[in-house]
Amino acid sequence: MLADLSAAKALYMGMEVVIAVSSVIGNVMVVWAVKINRSLRDTTFCFIVSLALADIAVGALVIPLAITISIGLQTHFYSCLLVACTVLVLTQSSILALLAIAIDRYLRVKIPTSYKRVVTPKRAGIAVFACWTVAFIVGLTPMLGWNNLHNLQRNNSSIGPDLIVTCQFENVISMEYMVYFNFFGWVLPPLLFMLIIYSEIFYMIHKQLNKKVSSHSEPNKYYDKELKLAKSLALVLFLFAVSWLPLHIMNCITLFCPKCEKPMFLIYIAILLTHGNSAVNPIVYAFRIKKFRTAFQRIWKQYFCCKEAPPPESQPSERLDNNHYIAAPPEPGLEHNI
Repeated sequence: MLADLSAAKALYMGMEVVIAVSSVIGNVMVVWAVKINRSLRDTTFCFIVSLALADIAVGALVIPLAITISIGLQTHFYSCLLVACTVLVLTQSSILALLAIAIDRYLRVKIPTSYKRVVTPKRAGIAVFACWTVAFIVGLTPMLGWNNLHNLQRNNSSIGPDLIVTCQFENVISMEYMVYFNFFGWVLPPLLFMLIIYSEIFYMIHKQLNKKVSSHSEPNKYYDKELKLAKSLALVLFLFAVSWLPLHIMNCITLFCPKCEKPMFLIYIAILLTHGNSAVNPIVYAFRIKKFRTAFQRIWKQYFCCKEAPPPESQPSERLDNNHYIAAPPEPGLEHNI
C-alpha cells in the first residue's frame, strides 16, 4: 500500500514538473507573440496577456510550491497559508480575465460601429487592474482571519504554540471559505454569467449571418470571423470549467460529507487538472487563432532555429462605418485574427 502511494506521489510530481515547464514556455510565447505582432495588440488580447501572466505564475511559482506541500513539509501556519492564498489569487485572476474577455467579445458583436470608442486601451487597462485588485482581495481573505487556525488550536494535537503545521491546503484553508465564499460567490456565478454571455454572442452572430445581404458579403465575413474567435474563447472557458470544477466539487464533499473518503489518486488528478489548465491555453491559441499560430512560427524560426523570418503580414482591415464595411489601412484589431 505504501509502495503504491509512493509511486503515485512520484508520478504526480513528475507530471507537475512537465506541466510547470509547459505552462511557463507556452504562456511566455503568448506574451511574446503579442509583443512582436502589432495586429495582436487589441483590447481582447490585453486580457489574454493578463490570463497568460497568471498562468506563468502558476508554472513558475504555484506548482513548485504544490510539490513542496505534497512532501508534507512542516512550516509556520501563516507561511503555509500565504502559499495557499497565492494559488487562490491566481485562480481568481484567471476567472476574472475570462469574464473580461467574454464581456469584450459581447460588446464587439453588440455595438460593432462604436466598439472602439467605448472600449479604449485605457479602459481595458483599468479593467485589467480592477480584475487583479479583486483577485487579491478574494484570494487573500483567509490571511485576514477566515482560516483554519482556530479549528487547529481547538485540537491541541494538531498545532503547538509555535504554530508549526504540516503544510497542506486543507489544514490551513477553511472549507467554509472555499465553498460558500470562493466557489459559490466568486467561481460559479462568473462561470454561469459567461455561459449566458457566450450564448447571447452566438445568438447575435447567427442572427446576423442569417440575414440576407444583397449588396455585399463583407458583413458576413466579419461575423464569420467573430464566430470563429468566439468559439475559440468559449473553448478556453470550457476547458477552465472542466479543469477546476472537480476540485471544487471535492471541496463541497469535504464540507458537506466530512466522513466520505476521497481516494488520494482522485485528489492528485483534480490538482493536476487545475494546474494543467495553465498549459492548455497556448495550445488552443496556436491551433484555433491564425495570428497566434503565425507569431509562434515566427518566434520559433527566428529565435530558436536562427532563421530569417518574414515580417508580420500586413493586411487591410475591415471596419464598420455607418453600418457599412470599408477597406482601411492596417490597424490593431481582431478582424483578421482567425
